[in-house]
Amino acid sequence: MPQVVIIGPPGSGKSTIGKALAKSLGVGFLDLDNQVEKKHGKKISEIFIDEGEERFRELEFEALESALLNCGVILSLGGGAPIAKRAQELLKSSGAPIVFLDVSLATAAPRVGFNRDRPLLLGNPRAQWQALYDVRRPIYEELATITIKVDGMKVDEIVKKMRENVMYE
Repeated sequence: MPQVVIIGPPGSGKSTIGKALAKSLGVGFLDLDNQVEKKHGKKISEIFIDEGEERFRELEFEALESALLNCGVILSLGGGAPIAKRAQELLKSSGAPIVFLDVSLATAAPRVGFNRDRPLLLGNPRAQWQALYDVRRPIYEELATITIKVDGMKVDEIVKKMRENVMYE
């Protein structure tokens, strides 16, 4: 089981914080989206276009099952990875601490950039982000061992808070 699983919406800093936490602990870091891209040789946006969201979610779930077997790593999930019921059940049963990085649209927007590599944010990206977040937030909150509101916080402050609030073995 991972030492920590990090969840949250696009732009919350999951990958940045995950890498920094892993470095501070001297452990490995896994980004679930990167795992899917490496295994299938395509960017997430290409999988969405070529095979559809349903197929991407299947590949993502398979990667999640595999990633949860990695001991001692910090695992960062894509924003939609914990949304399906079966993913929620898998995460809950893993026993891994889950940190929800809570962020406002105002903070997330400049980080995300709302570019074409985020297939669920096409069209009106700010409205799409907010709509997705409104649906996903209760799930993030339910899964979370701890929630950190990251607006206005520096990376090292978030890492410190995570280390203080999550038990490590």
